[in-house]
Amino acid sequence: METHESALIKVFLVGILVNIWMMRGLSATDTLSTESMPPQPRKACNESRLQWEVEVCGDAFKRDMAHLDPQYWCNLTHFISEYHLFTLCTETKSHIVHCYWPNPLVESYIIRIHKHFFSNCTMEQVVWVDPPDDTLTILILIPVFLTMAMIALVVWCSKRSDILA
Repeated sequence: METHESALIKVFLVGILVNIWMMRGLSATDTLSTESMPPQPRKACNESRLQWEVEVCGDAFKRDMAHLDPQYWCNLTHFISEYHLFTLCTETKSHIVHCYWPNPLVESYIIRIHKHFFSNCTMEQVVWVDPPDDTLTILILIPVFLTMAMIALVVWCSKRSDILA
C-alpha cells in the first residue's frame, strides 16, 4: 500500500509533465507544419526581468499558502490548484521575457519555494511486506514446474534425435 507522501510525489510529477505537455500544445499536425518553416530568430532571454517576474509568482503563491493551515502543506489535495497556478505563472512569465521553461533560474526559485513550504514533508521509510503465502507459493512453483517441463522436453528430444533428424 502506498503512503500518502509517495502518492503526493507521483501526483506532483505527473502534474508537471502534463503541464509541460499541455503548455507546449504539441500535436502531430504541429510537428508536421513547423518542419517546413525556417527557424525564426529567438529574442534573448531577459534573466533579470525573469527573476522579478518569478518573484511575483512566488509572492502570489505565498499569499495563497498563507490562507492554508500549515498542517495541510504536505497534503497535495489541499493546495494543488494554488501550486498549478504558481507553475503556470512561472511558465507564462518565462515565455513573456523570451526564456525557455523550465530553466535554471526558475528551477532554483521553485526549489527555494519547496524548501520553504515542503521541507517538513519527509517520506516515511517504505516497509516491504512479503506477499500472502498462497501468492508466494504460486510464484515459486511456476518456475519450478516450467524448469522440470523444459528438462523433460530436452531429454525426450535427445532420445528421439534419430526420428527428428
